[in-house]
Amino acid sequence: MYELKFYSYPSCTSCRRTKSWLKSQGVDFNEQHLFRETPDADELRRILSLTTQGIDEILAKRSKEYKDLGIDVEDLSLNEFLDLVIEKPKLLRRPILTNGEKLVVGYNLEGLRGITNNRIEYTANIS
Repeated sequence: MYELKFYSYPSCTSCRRTKSWLKSQGVDFNEQHLFRETPDADELRRILSLTTQGIDEILAKRSKEYKDLGIDVEDLSLNEFLDLVIEKPKLLRRPILTNGEKLVVGYNLEGLRGITNNRIEYTANIS
């Protein structure tokens, strides 16, 4: 199985919550700072290949960076899109986690459980 890769930004609330959950569950992961160590074109292609919604799944459309673009990313070729994201990594939603087979974008507890095969049993005390 591929090592769990955790693309994050330390001041991102969703990244901190995700990291905290992973640690609390004893999940090993390899963390990569999205802005200092921006994924290269091959890494981004692998990430995109795991999406169900294509670029919409990993693009931070509510970000200031995206709103300031002044272009429609849908008009870009894949290579142009990859170059843009490498140049402006703040366009990526975060965190991004992958185990090589699955992808989780943002803080998504069910997705985290699925990607880590960590099914927590819940029990209720009924009085």
